Formats: sequence, structure tokens, C-alpha cells
Amino acid sequence: MIPNYITDDVITRALREDVHYLDLSCEYLFAPGARSRAYLLAKAPGVLCGIEVFCRVFRLLDESCTFDLKCGDGARLAKGDVLLEFDGPTTVLLQGERTALNLLQHLCGIATATSEVVQALEGTGATVCDTRKTLPGLRALQKYAVACGGGRNHRYNLSDGVMLKDNHIDACGSIEAAVARVRAKVGHMVKIEVETRDLAEVRQALAAGADVIMLDNMTLDQMREAVAWVRANASAHVWLEASGDITAQNARRVAKTGVDILSLGALTHSVRAMNISMKLR
Repeated sequence: MIPNYITDDVITRALREDVHYLDLSCEYLFAPGARSRAYLLAKAPGVLCGIEVFCRVFRLLDESCTFDLKCGDGARLAKGDVLLEFDGPTTVLLQGERTALNLLQHLCGIATATSEVVQALEGTGATVCDTRKTLPGLRALQKYAVACGGGRNHRYNLSDGVMLKDNHIDACGSIEAAVARVRAKVGHMVKIEVETRDLAEVRQALAAGADVIMLDNMTLDQMREAVAWVRANASAHVWLEASGDITAQNARRVAKTGVDILSLGALTHSVRAMNISMKLR
């Protein structure tokens, strides 16, 4: 689970944006002491993620809210499942509803989409991971959702590892020069990944000593050729990562080229929110 000091920052900013200083729909409608019970209903199948984040929204609004969780993050949901029953001041339940659902539905959507790719890769030996193509301010939550769906996390930020992309290489002059400069300065615990666009660059990356080679926007035939060449010429295992226009529908075909990792920006930047409804009793 993500620490509260991270989730609280996201939730507080979202509540400040939505509630501002006064909820005109509730303040003049309900008595201050009025309380209600509510429940969460899955209106589509999927993977649950963010249920504690959902509850945290209401706890920050009023500590007297109580919760009865029916399942936890990572659970597979069927349409009609009740995920949670909870109680709190009526105004608080209605004020927090949209913020809490926005976060929950988005995270469930990511976990569900990731799970679909994981299932597609079953038996291939390849794994799926996310990218840094996350929504500003939501990276920790989105990467947590990928993990809940069975995926793995790529770099969390630019400090986690070296990735030399096409612009780095073009600005430096060559793959060999870029890797050499970085290798001379980074610590021994840091891996270096090089993005490549064709087999010639794959050969340069291997010769330069890259730990991970990304096969970016290559065709299946190009990836198969690159995998075969690296496996035949590398003295030790070099991780091969496929990236670019990968979906749940074509992921298995990509994995069967022999790559180790498939990275999908779509898991976080354009996923569809899961349909979950909050109802008052």
C-alpha cells in the first residue's frame, strides 16, 4: 500500500479543487448531525485497486467515518460485487463521493488493463511494465495500480536509472560515446538502457556495454532478428525491451519474438476508468 503522506497530498489537492470552501448542494440540505450508510458496487468486471485510497478521502474529511471492506486491492471483481459498505456524515459522504470515485475508478482501470496484458503473456516468459507516461501528480498511485494488476514498474523517475533515448544519442553523437560518458560517472549499482531504432543500433548498444536494450517501434521481424543476434553475440544476458504501439491484442505476438519485457505507456496515460458506483442506503 502507498504511504498516507503520498496519498494525502494527492487527495487534499483533489478535494480542494472540487469542494473549494462550500458545498452548496449539501450545506443547506442536511442537518449537521445527519449520518448515512453507503456501499460501492462494481458495474463491470475488473481488478480492484485503490480501495484504501477511496476510504482515505472520507477519513480526511471526517475521522468518524467507518468502513467494512469486502475485498482488498488485487481482487478480481465480477459485475454486481459489493466492494465496501461504509458510514459517515451525510454531507461528508456526498462531498467526497466524486473525488473518491475518480481515484478508485482510474486505478481500477489501470489494474484491469495491466491484468489483461499479463494474461496475454502467460507462458511466454515475458513481463509487462509501465513507463513514465503518467499523469502529473499521480505517478505513485498509477504505478501501484500496475503492480496490483500483475505488472512491473519501470523507472519511477530520472534518478532511478540511465535510459539513453534517441534525442540523448543524437545530441551526444553516437551510442558508443553516450554510454561511455555515462558509464564513467554513474555508480556501480546503476543500469544503463539504450533505446534503439534498428539492428545497426542494437549492435552498437551491445558493443557499448548496455545492460538493457530497448527495441523501439520495430516490426515483429526486426525484433526477432534483433533478439536472435543479441542472444548469439552477448557474453552475458542482456535484457531486451520492446516498446511502441503495444496493446493487449498484439502483446503475445510481441512476446513471442523472444524479448524479456514489454513496456506500455497506454497502461497509465490513456486507460479507461472502471465503472464503479457509490450508492446511499
